[in-house]
Amino acid sequence: MFVIFESGETFRNKDENEKMVNNMELKQLEYFMAICEEMHFTKTADKLGIGQPTLSYQIKALEDELGVRLFDRLGRRIALTEAGEILLEHCHKIFDNIKSATDHLQELQTLNRGRLTIGALSGDLSQIASRALVEFHSMYPHIHLQFYALDDVLKKVKQNELDLALTILPPEDEQLKIIPLYEEEFYLVVHAEHVLANQNEAELKDIQNIPLILNPKDHYFRHWFDIVCAKQGILLDPIIESTDTKAIICLVKEGKGATILSSTLFNLENNGQLRAIRIKPSLIRTIALVHHKQKHIGTSANIFKNLLYSCLETYSRGKSDCTTTSKEKVPTVI
Repeated sequence: MFVIFESGETFRNKDENEKMVNNMELKQLEYFMAICEEMHFTKTADKLGIGQPTLSYQIKALEDELGVRLFDRLGRRIALTEAGEILLEHCHKIFDNIKSATDHLQELQTLNRGRLTIGALSGDLSQIASRALVEFHSMYPHIHLQFYALDDVLKKVKQNELDLALTILPPEDEQLKIIPLYEEEFYLVVHAEHVLANQNEAELKDIQNIPLILNPKDHYFRHWFDIVCAKQGILLDPIIESTDTKAIICLVKEGKGATILSSTLFNLENNGQLRAIRIKPSLIRTIALVHHKQKHIGTSANIFKNLLYSCLETYSRGKSDCTTTSKEKVPTVI
């Protein structure tokens, strides 16, 4: 049985395919992927530190084994054929699986080495994640840690560049494993001596009349908050904008304006100088942990996940209303 592609290339029947796979070498696939990056035989050979004739021979042998042409030779230029594009897609999966298996086997030894890459939405979530990472590092100092505070962590998760990421609950995605963690409320936060400091509640529509210090429009939270306000016919015009959440909080502590903070961040940053005022209608978001569905979640990532849960449980103790005292925490972890 033959499967015929539009290009006229053919694949052998099942028995011949099994024999073909056995004869292929990983080194040939590595060479093939390297050429796909450079799209030039001479440059690829130089990069690999081998002669061009050797490289050409290996690719020709691979094409003979597969029974297809992988590259069209157009003078000095080359281009992937349809069969080449299919093989490249599967090569990425093959080497991703090999790396996953290798990482898994290494972790069966000890946690005295390895790498953990964590991402979090910039702002309060990045502070929560960083605190869990500090605890992790004190327990496993030999694990190399990388931490990214980003406005869009999902892109890096999908590109398999992060082990885990903490973010606002995203829509369902076939590439992502999504673990809802908890819900939290946002508050209008002012200096303790602000004229509104003794209020328990504030209407959302009245916020536009208050001098605000917020993130820029392209920040993930600001984008979300602008949409919420727009639905109520509210147009925000902050007096100060900053990408630095800590700077925003410092300015509020100095009485320069008010801001919008999650209950988590309020509890993390308040030293008695701030007051949180509940907004009506309530502003609620769900926080989630995400990772790529095809990614192996190893021992170190699972330990970090448990430490993160512990941090969240710590912030969850006590009442969920943070307007009364700075020691009150976020709502209970889901």
